[in-house]
Amino acid sequence: MGFGHSHSGSRATAGTHGTGQRRRLVIACVITLSIVAVQGIGAWLTGSLALLTDAVHSLADSIGLVMAVIAASLMYRGVSGTRTWGYRRVEIIAAAAQAGLLAGIGTYAAVEGISRLYEPQEVLHVELLLFGAAGLFGNIISLLVLAPRRTENLNLRAAFLEVSADALGSLGVMVAAVVIWLTSWHQADAVVALLIAAMIVPRAILLLRETGRVLLEFTPRGLDLVEVRRHIMAVDHVQDVHDLHASTVATGLPVVSAHVVVDESCFTSGCAPDKLAELSTCLSDHFTVSITHSTFQLETAERASNERLTPGGQPCTRF
Repeated sequence: MGFGHSHSGSRATAGTHGTGQRRRLVIACVITLSIVAVQGIGAWLTGSLALLTDAVHSLADSIGLVMAVIAASLMYRGVSGTRTWGYRRVEIIAAAAQAGLLAGIGTYAAVEGISRLYEPQEVLHVELLLFGAAGLFGNIISLLVLAPRRTENLNLRAAFLEVSADALGSLGVMVAAVVIWLTSWHQADAVVALLIAAMIVPRAILLLRETGRVLLEFTPRGLDLVEVRRHIMAVDHVQDVHDLHASTVATGLPVVSAHVVVDESCFTSGCAPDKLAELSTCLSDHFTVSITHSTFQLETAERASNERLTPGGQPCTRF
């Protein structure tokens, strides 16, 4: 016997909000991809490592924006008999790809930047300043597009932070150009590249860790299964809990399932449906991680004893 609990609300209102989100995200994505193209050409013309690093940083962030557009577009679509969660996990796959790209370019920028500190290469500072300014101008437009609704949800907030990081990178490129122009110290380009690498590598590691946790179906961060089990055991007529599992389908979508052993009287008196509702409320109301999708199998002690061994003869998991 299972129980599902889902959000209630107006699909029409959600669709309207989703359309507004997509429009802003698409505009920001187009601008960011344009910046990538301009900065890529600029890096080739000027020989600037800082501009190349910032260009790839912007490319990684454009992937994040595309991911945000997909999430906003498919949040209420794509569910079918063969895709019970729709395309919600696309964002995790895209985030993993983004993290890999960031880690790769960050490592390259660090190694090449250190090399250029000792053997600096001439950089065309005027052109570098112009390309940096073009990138910053595009970033500012994207920020103005996203700013009015950046607090609506995590999707828009993450996109706003990504563009903000790009703006800092473009500003750093401009600073390097000015330093080279005024002092002829070409190592400034390498220093800025190293600073951008220092900004993106920790982020890449964090993204890899978070996406890895989701793909490996680890327990959602902030959810203590020992505490979950304790709360379930505190419900009246519950004798035991086993096969307790928790994972994350996508951002903001943790799921929990468990086999719950209850008194036989729950089945004879007809209180089993109420018990399922009580278990679901127990999870959704008592934890900082919002658990709106939970599935419970109610069973008697006799039924549970027959499940203690798996087909291979190994004891079943207690969690």
